[in-house]
Amino acid sequence: MASSPPISDIVAEQLTSVSPSPSSKTTGATPSSQAKGKKRPASPANSSGSVLVSASSSKKKRFSFSANMIPPPPQPPQACRLFVYTRLNRNVPVLQVYFDEEQDLKKDYLLSRQSMKALLQLIHREKDHGWAIHLEILIFVYWLAHGLSFRVVARAFDVPASTTHRVVHNIAKQLMENLGKVISLPKPEELESVGQGFGELARNAAFDKAVGAIDCCHMRVKPAGGRCHVDYINYRLSFSIRFQAICDATGKFLDVFVGYPGSVHNSRVLMSSPLYTEARYPPPGFFIVGNDEYPCLEEPLSLITPYKLPLQGRAQERFNLHLSRALSVTQKSFGMMKTRWRSTLFKALEVNPDFAPSVISACAFLHNVCLMNGDMVEPDPNLRDDVMGPLPPPDPVGPDGKRGDQMRDELCAQVSASGHTVGHLEEHDYA
Repeated sequence: MASSPPISDIVAEQLTSVSPSPSSKTTGATPSSQAKGKKRPASPANSSGSVLVSASSSKKKRFSFSANMIPPPPQPPQACRLFVYTRLNRNVPVLQVYFDEEQDLKKDYLLSRQSMKALLQLIHREKDHGWAIHLEILIFVYWLAHGLSFRVVARAFDVPASTTHRVVHNIAKQLMENLGKVISLPKPEELESVGQGFGELARNAAFDKAVGAIDCCHMRVKPAGGRCHVDYINYRLSFSIRFQAICDATGKFLDVFVGYPGSVHNSRVLMSSPLYTEARYPPPGFFIVGNDEYPCLEEPLSLITPYKLPLQGRAQERFNLHLSRALSVTQKSFGMMKTRWRSTLFKALEVNPDFAPSVISACAFLHNVCLMNGDMVEPDPNLRDDVMGPLPPPDPVGPDGKRGDQMRDELCAQVSASGHTVGHLEEHDYA
């Protein structure tokens, strides 16, 4: 991947392109000073209604004009305004770390240098004024990594607080517009590889047709105003919004859906998402797996869930065991994302509730960027309860799709059949 140009070079180019040329300055003199052979600056117009303009030669020419031809007053130089706006203080510690290629960025930005370069390449855009995209990315990631107020981040970068607010919202918008570059459903030629990953994860070849694991978690937010604020109170009596995601076997997000109030059940979030309403995924012949908070479905999407208690026989118990191993990747993905951005995500988001889905989607975007560049973070075991939490009560209303009980029974028979266990992970059942 090509390296991005340094931010100091971009700012220098911006200033050079608008700096006034010395040869473009206009000089003038009054008739009295010209008679005495003295040169001094003068305004564009004098009391006699004459203007002196410098020509390319050393000779000076006089032009006359009438009173209604007086030019407008001079405007403030654009270069001065732009210089003040794009002034960069390279001495602040957070920028010194970035400019020094030998230093690790994880302490201040929680991203490796390789991940940061990949992020800059993904949302690179040409700008002819204002802050360079490098500086805006650094401000946004620093704000996300430390969960600080805009005013504190502004002091860290020596920029106005209003600029920090604008930059954070602009970069979040840019990440949303480029979400499909890193969070996307697998292509048809990639499905077999994704299925093999789940077969190894579940330790049974019957899950080679599983191409995703779905789950939903809570993201804390500030109480919403208005009469609908009670809708955001979840079963743990805190304010939150729902974050639904489909992961592959490596923990990479394939699809995200965020924004529903915390009181909405997992199954209802699924039925309201485009994944269900438009039957986007998985393709025929494949299925995704989910926990017992979801219904077992065959249409409009194939979703396999565990058998509910009480279990009937050893076969169902064995099936649930292998399925739970395949499902473990979703909790690991949520844990990795929340651990990396714990200063922001393990407390109520200090943003407007309408802006919270954009922040959470940005975290998912950066999660995938880090995984694609080998920038791993192990979930903090002390935060496991916050990620998983107790199970909510079942949803009393079921979906209107076709049940997948028969498909699940067929898959259960394959799990119990001999010869379907992955060789190097074979388990012996002595029961």
